[in-house]
Amino acid sequence: MLTSYITRDPKILGGKPIIKNTRISVELIMRKFANGYTMEELLKNYPHLKKEQIEACFEYSANVLANEEFFEIV
Repeated sequence: MLTSYITRDPKILGGKPIIKNTRISVELIMRKFANGYTMEELLKNYPHLKKEQIEACFEYSANVLANEEFFEIV
């Protein structure tokens, strides 16, 4: 599912992950939710997006966090 909706292109937004065929970054969607937007508000404000595309942003973000590595600096 993820690769159906999320892509990266060095020519678009400096290579940040975006919703495929848009210039809307995963970061933008996650920040909207962090600032209190609901799924319904996002779909209303971005009528060309589908719920599945927005859900893919959550999946992408979760995958990035799951694979994050921590290095303790002593």
